[in-house]
Amino acid sequence: MAISKEAAENEISGQNAVAVEKEEIKIKPFWYSDIWLFPKLITIITSLDKEGRINAAPYSHIMQYDVMQKTPRMIIGFRQESHTFQNICATGEFVVNCPSADYLDDMMDTARFWPEGVNELEHTSFTMIPSRKVKPPSIAECPQIAECTVDQIIHLEKSSGIIIANIEAIVMDKGLADMDRAERIPAMNLPIGLGDQSRRYYYHAKLNDENITMHELAEPPGGQKGGKIQMNMDWDDKAIEGLMEIPVALRKMVAGQLEEYAQDKGASAVTAQHMTDMAEEYGIDAELMARFKT
Repeated sequence: MAISKEAAENEISGQNAVAVEKEEIKIKPFWYSDIWLFPKLITIITSLDKEGRINAAPYSHIMQYDVMQKTPRMIIGFRQESHTFQNICATGEFVVNCPSADYLDDMMDTARFWPEGVNELEHTSFTMIPSRKVKPPSIAECPQIAECTVDQIIHLEKSSGIIIANIEAIVMDKGLADMDRAERIPAMNLPIGLGDQSRRYYYHAKLNDENITMHELAEPPGGQKGGKIQMNMDWDDKAIEGLMEIPVALRKMVAGQLEEYAQDKGASAVTAQHMTDMAEEYGIDAELMARFKT
């Protein structure tokens, strides 16, 4: 049964709320920077124009788009008139370089509005190195790099340009990938972008041992007992056993996908082999599955 807005407000008002006065803020131009605070990853994107000239500029509207191992993609936002966006549209390639906090001044030098055709990296202490899968160069001082090609270009009307990019290669400083996350975070020393004031004063945070915390995710009481899952096909014992190793929150989804997969293969029952074959097709190996076992 749906609950009315009035009933919800009455229920909330009866709780012991923190006495903080709220106000609605008008949404206006540059709301995403002047009003809303988006802590972001700082990157420097390198690209080539149609004449092969190098361009470098910082961008932080970036996140994963397709998390599957066989089709890894990320999504990135740009000003449509920016040199970087125009270069990517023209050539279909670019590199996402993640600098450490030690190079924030150099990153800001690439943010200047240099004339078209200027290689911003020549005005920094960054070192260009060849990329492995694409033509634009990578930056040696960046511990984390993604070489990308264009999958899809989206032109938002009178707004941003969006690139959905295929990740052709992930390149990191040697040894970083083998570290535990608690070691890797300070070793990479990636800064966090906190936006700007008046398009001129840019704020960043630096991570250190004092401001990094770790919290362990715990199951709710009885969480692993789970709820009922509607089975529409027969399952062999091994398949059910494998399903029970999947976290409760994902079992219903996985069960549905497995039955659909088995039906597509013309099977009348779900088997453990279907689970193995589907995992392989999705790019999920035994090491990855072990992370989700209860």
